[in-house]
Amino acid sequence: MRPLTLRTRTTLLATLITGLTLVLGSIALVVTLDAHLRSGADDLAQSRVRDLLALAASGNLPHTLTNLDDNGVAQVVTADGSRVLAASPNVRSQGRIADFDPGSRLVVETVRAPDDAETETYRLWAATGDSPDGPVVVYVGTALESVHEATHTLRRSLYVGVPLAVLLLGLGTWLVLGGALRRIDRIRAQVDTITEDRLDTRVPGSGVDDEVGRLADTMNGMLGRLESSARRQRDFVADVSHDLQSPLAAQRAQLEVALTVSQDGLARDVLATTEEMERLVADLLVLAAADSGPSAAAPTLLDLEDVVLEEAARARTTGRVTIDTSRVSAAPALGHDTEVRRIVRNLLDNALAHARSRVELRVTSVDSAADGWARLDVLDDGPGVPPEDRERIFDRFHRGDASRSRHTTGSGLGLAIARTLAERAGGSLEVDTDDGATGAHFVLLLPAGPVA
Repeated sequence: MRPLTLRTRTTLLATLITGLTLVLGSIALVVTLDAHLRSGADDLAQSRVRDLLALAASGNLPHTLTNLDDNGVAQVVTADGSRVLAASPNVRSQGRIADFDPGSRLVVETVRAPDDAETETYRLWAATGDSPDGPVVVYVGTALESVHEATHTLRRSLYVGVPLAVLLLGLGTWLVLGGALRRIDRIRAQVDTITEDRLDTRVPGSGVDDEVGRLADTMNGMLGRLESSARRQRDFVADVSHDLQSPLAAQRAQLEVALTVSQDGLARDVLATTEEMERLVADLLVLAAADSGPSAAAPTLLDLEDVVLEEAARARTTGRVTIDTSRVSAAPALGHDTEVRRIVRNLLDNALAHARSRVELRVTSVDSAADGWARLDVLDDGPGVPPEDRERIFDRFHRGDASRSRHTTGSGLGLAIARTLAERAGGSLEVDTDDGATGAHFVLLLPAGPVA
């Protein structure tokens, strides 16, 4: 089961918390309204009881009493309840409306009593007092129907309003989070496209004074520092490599002159070492140029077959192993001639260094659903590449197991340069993962047309 997205989790959490808060608040609101309405009615009823007690004591008690509201009741009876002295119109024809004796205190009861229309539920206040005719009991009640109607109306409104508010809040949270997360996703998508040769790229959204904007500013600051660091490293390698070329060339010339005069073994060894250092410096310059970004010159359409056959002819001059080119056929490729030749030469030199007796080259055209590719397969009958080294061999200065090579020379940059140039051309270079194959098998793909 896929985990919920941050947007979904946040929306659900915000909706749940808000929903619970609104439900609890609604309950509190209904309870508060009910208590407030009852308290107001009680205050009026108590005041009316005191007024009727005063009228009874003065002997000025009218026979017909007025109600506090349309649904209220009021009644004055003798202490024994045998006679109704005064009553409101809706209970004038009724006998004593309640049978509880308040004693000497003002008390309240919730009772059901009949009026002229129907039996109602009243909040009834009662008290005992004196009159010229003897002790009397005063009853004043307010119908709870109005309280119930008010709270019921509020509850009905809340039944509709609370879910609607929760729904609107959830929708609003979803939309607001979507806008914020889209900005973050644009940053993520941009960062995902940044490679070591595109450190000058910056993420969108900087300059906005909010959390996402500050994140974009931080990312751009980090990319700027990485770009500066990478530029300093490339400049250092390029400068050192360039500065080493001249003294090495001069040293080689001096050694060659010395060897024309004397066949000194030491001078010959020093010359070989110098030539190896020159190759290393040349490799470093190639890497520095590749790391500096795309070539200013436009790529051209060339035939990979011609490049492979020419490099194979050069390699055959060593005479050490057999180079099979019987499966080399025409394959157009888009790239820079010098870079494509460097890729093929490095792959072929690597195969010659590890092969026991045979190297095979294959060139074919590969058409996919969207693009066409020129493919070069380089196979040798050497010890092969262990699975754990299939990516590490493309690391710079990686030499691998010395026992795999029949030669000890080499800077460990050949395959790194080949892959860097292949990717710069829009292609790829991988080790074939066919574990049943004998020896190493490298696969180079170069685009047959412009890369989209």
